[in-house]
Amino acid sequence: GVTQTLRRIGLVALLLGGSQLLSRGLGVLREMVLAFQVGAGPEADAYRAAFQLPDLLNHLLAVAAIATAFIPLYRRALERDGEAAAAHLFQIVWGTLTLAATLFTLLLFAFTEPFVTFYFRDFDAETQALTVRLTRIVLPAQVFFVSGGILRAVLMAQGRFGAQALAPVLYNLGIIAGGGLLGGALGVEGFAWGALVGAATGHLLLPLLDARGRVPLRPRMAPLDPAFRRYLWLALPLLVGVTLVSADEWLDRYFGQFLGAGAIALLFYARALLQAPVGLVGQAVGTAALPVLAELHEQGRAAELRALVERTLQVTLFLGVFAAAALYVLALPLVQVLYVHGAFTSADGSVVAALLGIFALGLPGWVLQSVTLRVFYARGDTWRPMWLGSIITLLAIPLYAVLARRFGAQGLAVAGAIAITVNALLTLLLSRRLHQTPGLIELSKTGLRSVLVSVPVAALAHVLVQQVAAPPPGAGFRTALLQLALGGAVFLVAGLPLAYHFADAATRTRLRALLLRSRSDAAR
Repeated sequence: GVTQTLRRIGLVALLLGGSQLLSRGLGVLREMVLAFQVGAGPEADAYRAAFQLPDLLNHLLAVAAIATAFIPLYRRALERDGEAAAAHLFQIVWGTLTLAATLFTLLLFAFTEPFVTFYFRDFDAETQALTVRLTRIVLPAQVFFVSGGILRAVLMAQGRFGAQALAPVLYNLGIIAGGGLLGGALGVEGFAWGALVGAATGHLLLPLLDARGRVPLRPRMAPLDPAFRRYLWLALPLLVGVTLVSADEWLDRYFGQFLGAGAIALLFYARALLQAPVGLVGQAVGTAALPVLAELHEQGRAAELRALVERTLQVTLFLGVFAAAALYVLALPLVQVLYVHGAFTSADGSVVAALLGIFALGLPGWVLQSVTLRVFYARGDTWRPMWLGSIITLLAIPLYAVLARRFGAQGLAVAGAIAITVNALLTLLLSRRLHQTPGLIELSKTGLRSVLVSVPVAALAHVLVQQVAAPPPGAGFRTALLQLALGGAVFLVAGLPLAYHFADAATRTRLRALLLRSRSDAAR
């Protein structure tokens, strides 16, 4: 039934959520090491800019959506045609995409310099040269992302989520190790080499080892094969469409270059802290739900599918609003504790905290978008949400331009929060119209409950945090740590019981499972 299926998703979401928590924690540690060694100047801007061309290749090959396009197709082949057809689909898609990624990487490697000169034309010559060098280091990682992405997708379709959970962990460890071991000698270039090694080990080698003996590891290059054409048809809208999930970062890089040295770096330091709750709440739940939703759709269990979608979205929205309130209130002490060390100044920290507070307002939109898109992908419907997202992105570009020109980096953060919230709401409306789910009235009630719980808890945390005395010279870290601990305690001690009392049934069930699991872990 729905309860058993939701429990199954919950267990996988806990695994992926734990992985996301560890990965995002390592991601924050990665940013801390980068901030300590590099700070927020032109060198940090070059490092962030170096990922623009790889990100474009990532989008061109629909890397981020490999699993969402492949899993429903694989499940369909398995259910309707048997294991041999599913294995054939995997081999064709794996081999053809890996070949395409390799060829495109070689092509873009040759044209890196003119691209950087054109796209980041406001950089000085030295920063442009560094961006070119760093781009050519990290660009080959896309081959590992593509090849490993298909491997992880087929493993997830078979119910194995271990490689998916550990891949981002090893990737972040590679960057941290590269920066820590090579940063002293190579500067920011050490982080780039770490990213390449982390991608190879976490995103390709790990799933290869897990897939041995479970799937036939014999890649076949056949772009005209009907199996690959079916995959391409599902992935094509994810390839030709440009949504805010990827475009928000591109726009921040592009418009950020005109705001002075360090602006791009400051935006991405704030974004790294936002991505922790986005990954933990939105991406973990969405990734865990996709194979189950696809299975229910293929088996024609429409009522169970609708009920599962509604309950999953209710939990996601409630947790997203609660996390956004905590992040908004605790932004300044969080940034001071994590970033303000070494080359990263207190002034930099104040800017990043302000940006993080604005980003937090868009957090519910980010997590809702992550889950709602899976409702479409599970049904093999990739075209309509991608057209919607592309139109919203195009319409949002003037908003980014105007707000960046008028308010600088904070204007870009505001534009992103507005755009993703509108995108999420319109995607929900489209899902309701096309697939009769979710129930918007029930979801609105959940949103209202989450606000009624989160706002007073956030207000109490803010008042108590402000009561902490201003620090004497040199005591900023200790005071910020005390503020962070005090505010976090308010959200845990007062917020969680209120959340449990006022939440809807689906959220209470999820919170009860989390609390029981926490007690069990503590007892062990």
